[in-house]
Formats: sequence, C-alpha cells, structure tokens
Amino acid sequence: MTTKNFWQRLIHPGEDAEPDGCFWQVDLHSHLLPGLDDGVSTPEETLTCLTQLAQWGIKKVITTPHISRDWYPNETLAIQQGLAAVRQLIAEQQLPITIDVAAEYMLDDFFLDMLKQGDMLSFGERRFLLFETGWSSAPMNLGDMVFRIQTHGYTPVLAHPERYKYYHSDKASLEHLREIGCLFQLNWMSLTGRYGSHVEKQARFLLQQHWVDFIGSDMHRPGDLEMMARLFKSGDMKLLEEQTLLNETLL
Repeated sequence: MTTKNFWQRLIHPGEDAEPDGCFWQVDLHSHLLPGLDDGVSTPEETLTCLTQLAQWGIKKVITTPHISRDWYPNETLAIQQGLAAVRQLIAEQQLPITIDVAAEYMLDDFFLDMLKQGDMLSFGERRFLLFETGWSSAPMNLGDMVFRIQTHGYTPVLAHPERYKYYHSDKASLEHLREIGCLFQLNWMSLTGRYGSHVEKQARFLLQQHWVDFIGSDMHRPGDLEMMARLFKSGDMKLLEEQTLLNETLL
C-alpha cells in the first residue's frame, strides 16, 4: 500500500476498504499527549492517531508519557492537564474512543524515590506499572527492582522486552523475569520491521513462548500508522490470538 492510498483510506474510508482491524479493544503504551515527550507535537496529530485507532476497532487508549529525571521529568499534574485537553478534543470530534493515562517509567537513579513517594501512574485493577530500562547494557539488580515494585503494591510490566539487544542472546534472563512475576508488553510495530529484523525475530520468539501479556502500539506520531497497518496482513496475528492478552481486562 502506498502512503498516498493509506492516507486516502484513513480520511475517506469507503466500502472497498480492506477489513483490517484489532481483535483487542484496548491499546496500551503510546505517546499521544501533545508536547510532553518525544511523541505527538500537536492536537491535530493526536486526533489523526486516535481516529485511525478507532477505525481499527480500538475503544480505549491508555497513553503513557515518558517519565525520566534527565530527559522527561513529567509530573502527574502536567500529565492530567494534557489528558483533560485530549478528552475535550475527543468530545468535540465525537470520536468513539476513550482515553486514560499511565506512564512509561525509566528505571533511573530517581525511580525508587518516586516509588517511595507513591505518586505513580498505574493502570488496571492490578495496578500495572509500565517501565523501561536503558538501551546500552543490561540493568543491574533488575530482579530487586521488580521486587520493590511488587512490595509497593504494583504489578511490574516491562515495556517492549524484544527491543533490548542485550536480551537477544540472553533469553534466560527474560525467563527469570517471568518467573518472579514481571509481565511483558510487546510493541505492535516490532512485528512489522519497525525496529529491524533482530527485534522482529525476538518479538516472534516471545509470542512462540506465550510470554506476551499486553500488546501495545508505542505510537509516537501519525507517521507510525502505515507501519502499524502491516500487522493485519501478517501471520503473526495468529500468534497474537494464541496469547492470553490482558488488554481486554482494561476496558
């Protein structure tokens, strides 16, 4: 599908549109509050992303701004204000979709301080807490961090485990995380080549092991939509359907 045809279908879906769509109704992990991080910059971009998600069958979005002391020191008040603005936009446009917020926490030197203060943005009845780690090397004492998250009453969810290169040759560490109660959130676009063939292979491995608890778009901008659409024609949809996804528990 060309970019031109893709946007024509987005703006003017007709009777001949392909029957693409999600079997899950909740999208977890995205960056759709304008101006808070490396995600969308304007309300118009947010609207474009939400419109397409709704057309694909998504009924609820839990968007997750980055929170890290060095790069994105977002605070709860600013995030809630951004959420209110997007909810107003949804109401004005009468989109058949709702939105809530959590956060994507970086396990940096300040994470434990935030955890102790208790001002954490989680989601779901089990208080799922989405976190990511650094990209350059495997985190030290990750098992201890998972334990601390749990002792504060949260259920830890590792964002996009397939993207960390240091786990590509160390699948035992991923298995250990599962054993100690850490859940995994797979990126939608990891299965469509967005991050390269090695990540795509690792994503498929996680599916084959039935280690995927959540599927999420990790969408940052409208330009991601065409890559996301490729998933619906992929054989990986069958593997996704075999997972015990928890997305639907978030409705």
